[in-house]
Amino acid sequence: MFTSVGRAVAVVACIAVSLGALQGCGGKRPEGGIQPPAVGAKAPELSLKKVDGAPVVLAELTKGGPVVLVELRGWVGYQCPICSEQFADLMAHADQFKAAGAQVVVVYPGPAEHVDQKAKDFLDSAALPENMHFVLDPDLVFTKAWGLHWDALMETAYPASFVIDGTGTVTYAKVSDGHGGRASAQEVLDALAGKG
Repeated sequence: MFTSVGRAVAVVACIAVSLGALQGCGGKRPEGGIQPPAVGAKAPELSLKKVDGAPVVLAELTKGGPVVLVELRGWVGYQCPICSEQFADLMAHADQFKAAGAQVVVVYPGPAEHVDQKAKDFLDSAALPENMHFVLDPDLVFTKAWGLHWDALMETAYPASFVIDGTGTVTYAKVSDGHGGRASAQEVLDALAGKG
């Protein structure tokens, strides 16, 4: 999945993150401006495309039941290893999401000139279950509209997970202030079951 240059960039970035050397590698999101949707709020619209160009529209998906929306960091100059782990966790629980009647939308942001190819590299030919949708966010249009833009060197988005019910209302929200601290698939499944 990584080229030797990609591995080197990822290693340097991980070391810098560990040392806190990069601006914005954690800490509080800036106050003011657009904030992510909170529990009880109506979810802003989402209309993005999959890698194959097929459209994904939140309002259409919620007609069939709850939607789990997961924002990854996407392409930040390298493939984020924590994003890869989170995606693998979601994939491993795909049958449980389906049993809960949920559609899962994973958002992959990045610069328009790279996001399509880098998303394909990230997926590495993975076959997605029918209830999972991997969508692109070229130039962070969705990320900014949802208040998730992480405006720092080698960053795109604050990782986040939301559950949106059939009325378009957010019933669960977890937004990380750094690379870690993300919702696990089990946490999201618990939220879908009303345990969160």
